[in-house]
Order: sequence, then structure tokens, then C-alpha cells
Amino acid sequence: MADEQQFDLIVLGGGPGGYVAAIRAAQLGMKTAVVEREHLGGICLNWGCIPTKALLRSSEINHLLHTLDAYGFAADNIRFDIAKVVKRSRAIAGQLSGGVKHLLRKNKVTVFDGHGKLAGKGKVSVAKDGKPVAELAAKHIILATGARARVLPGIEPDGKLIWTYREAMVPPAMPKRLIVIGSGAIGAEFASFYLNMGAEVTLIEVLDRILPVEDAEIGAFVRKSFEKQGMKILVGARVQGLRKGADEVTAVVEANGKVQEIVADRVISAVGIVGNVEDIGLEGTGVKVDRTHVLIDEWCRTGEPGVYAIGDLVGPPWLAHKASHEGVICVEKIAGVEGVHPLDAGNIPGCTYCRPQVASVGLTEAAAKEAGHEVRVGRFPFIGNGKAIAMGEPEGMVKTVFDAKTGELLGAHMAGPEVTEMIQGYTIARTMETTEVELMHTVFPHPTISEAMHEAVLDAYGRVIHI
Repeated sequence: MADEQQFDLIVLGGGPGGYVAAIRAAQLGMKTAVVEREHLGGICLNWGCIPTKALLRSSEINHLLHTLDAYGFAADNIRFDIAKVVKRSRAIAGQLSGGVKHLLRKNKVTVFDGHGKLAGKGKVSVAKDGKPVAELAAKHIILATGARARVLPGIEPDGKLIWTYREAMVPPAMPKRLIVIGSGAIGAEFASFYLNMGAEVTLIEVLDRILPVEDAEIGAFVRKSFEKQGMKILVGARVQGLRKGADEVTAVVEANGKVQEIVADRVISAVGIVGNVEDIGLEGTGVKVDRTHVLIDEWCRTGEPGVYAIGDLVGPPWLAHKASHEGVICVEKIAGVEGVHPLDAGNIPGCTYCRPQVASVGLTEAAAKEAGHEVRVGRFPFIGNGKAIAMGEPEGMVKTVFDAKTGELLGAHMAGPEVTEMIQGYTIARTMETTEVELMHTVFPHPTISEAMHEAVLDAYGRVIHI
């Protein structure tokens, strides 16, 4: 093997945290390397954010095709080819992964194809298929190894009848009956996709409501919408086990003190993720791990000098944009850039791309009250919004939570069409520490769905116009 190769920075993992950190480091003049064992772009581009959005776009189109009459159209013999739907999704993932490769090359980042692990102070060893590939050295090393699906006893995925998100993204055929275990963002998106593609879907959640990290009012709104679409939802429910048949699965579910059996063609397990902390050389270092996630300070530093960690590896919120932002903060702090701020998790927007879409930033109403705030809450339904009605999408709402004493925007929560695009308005407002005064004085374009954001602010202060 060649001699040890020297870098200023080595990044383990080429996902949205790792590759962004590497590019920013290169922009700042650092000689940088990325070690990636599978696909550049990581889970997000290859098996997460991007391909699922492509699938969900197909399901939106399928829904629209079956509601054409409302818009004055008619079509016969509407059908889809699931193989083509999947092929389009995979092609988009491949295109973007190739784009990341181009960006790294353009920024002169050296990419090593293999599995990297810490191999002593300031050293990384790279192996491919168990064979050594390279020995690297750098003063700074960023761990960005991501996470994988959590596996619970009794519902272990087998790749055929019991799926993780990976199998759910490439179905060889459409299941007629589907069980989704877990109603977080991943579970809700897959439940929505398969429902809108014509499957009978049962969504099972162990907690007392779906989308448990969202504001309770928004979660209840989405549940009502899902059920109106035909989805069966069980909350406060625990899957005791799964019995596999030749081509179907029977789930034994305890809910409301009763045990019932639900038969489905396939089951998707979406019960959270665990950090990829194994086999990356953490043993004998000062890196501390808590429940599969690496502990860091506000500058992404671990307990081992010169070793940093970002993204899903360090815990929630498990979001690609959070990982990217952490990567930039970490690198800029290393490089001595002036004016770097630690990440404020309260200003990270969360988005779920089911139908209806869900988006939020900041505190829920309950969390704001628990934190001791006296609150003013505004709400505005999309049925009062002209653009939403014209689009044929009047199902939605916007909710704002303000501090009653200071006017600080504590949180904003939305459900409805394209709210994942609109939440950034509130995110900017929180980042700039905007109060209700500036938001009420802001002129929103008409007709747009975004006007509902304005009205939800006005409603919190008794000035709502259109409802």
C-alpha cells in the first residue's frame, strides 16, 4: 500500500453533512478528503429525502388523475406501472448522487471509496471489501457516518415481507394491504404514498397520536385527513409480533386493552433510527456515545481532540439540512471564520411530505407553555384562502404561537398543500428575531397560499380579516 496521505481535514461519510462540510472546507483553502463506503450523497440523496419525494410526486399525480372531474376533465382506464414509478425515483437519486461527485471534484476534494475508521491520533484507515485501500492523516477529522433504521424485537425486517424504508422505496409490486409501524415523518410519508397509490393502509403508532413531534393540533388535523382518505389508524398501539405466511403477514396488535390481528401483504417498520457508531474506531478514544449517538459540544467537537461529529450520528433532529448546517459550522469554526454561530435547534424547520404536507419550526403550543411562556395563538384555515380554493386544495391550516409579553414568534405549524415550501418564511422570521409587529406589517402577495401565514399572525392579535 502507498505511504500515508496527508490532509488538513478528513470526513468520514459523504452524505448531506459530510459532503457539504468537505466542500466548505475546500472553499476555505483546506486540503480535504471524503471517505464514503457506498454512495455519495448518503442516505438522503440515495435512499431518503430525494427518492421518496419522487415517489410522493407520483402518488400526488395518481390522486389528481382520480379527481379530474372536479376540474372539468375526464380520463378513462387510469393506471400506473409501479416499475416505471420506481425507475424514475432511482434515476433521480442517481442523477443527484452524480452531481455530488461532480461538486467534490470541482472543489478538488479527494474521495476515497471504502470504509473509513479512526486508526490512532489524527489517522484514518480506509478498507474496501476487507482489504486495505489507504492510510490517511489529518489534524482534523469529522465523523459524518449517519444512521440506519432501528430494529425492534419481533418485527425484524426480512427484505421480503417486512420492509425498512429501503425495500419500501423499490417495491417489485404494489401491495394491496399494507401495515406501517411508526407515524413519524418516514412512516407518515410511506403510509401516504401507498394510500394514494391505491393500497389499503393501516398506520400503527405506540404513542397516543400520530406525528408525535408536531403540534398536537396539527397532528389531529392530519389524522382526520388521513382517515377521510381511507387510512386506518391505531394509536396507543403496540405490535406484539408478526406471523409470516407465504406471501402475507399477520400483525398481533394490542390497542385499548384489546388484542387484534391485522393481515397485510407487507409491513413497513419505521420506528426510528440508530447512529452508525460501530466499526469506526471509537474504541480507546475520548469520543463518548449515548444510546448510539456521539456526544458533541456546540461546535461539533467530541471528547477526542481533533475529532468532530455531525448529522444523524449526533442525534435529533434527524434532518439533512441540520446535518449540512452543522458541517458548515464545524468547518468554519476549525478555519477560524469570524461570526460563526452555534446551531440553534429551535430555528430548524421540519417537513413531512405526506398529503396533506406538514411543516413546522420552533416550539409547539404545549412546549411553549411548559417552558413558562404566556402565549398568544393564531390560526387560519385554508378554506378562507382564495388561492387554496382555486387550486382545489382547501384542506389545511396555519397555526402561530407568540410570546404574549414580548411578541416573539415562538413557533409556527402548518398542514396543507406546499406548506413545506412556505415554512421558510417563518424560519427566517425566527432567525432574524422578528416580532409580531414586523410580520403584521409585511405585505404578502395575493392570491397566494402564503397569505394564510399572514392571517394566522393577525389572528393571534385579534386582527384576522378573512375568517
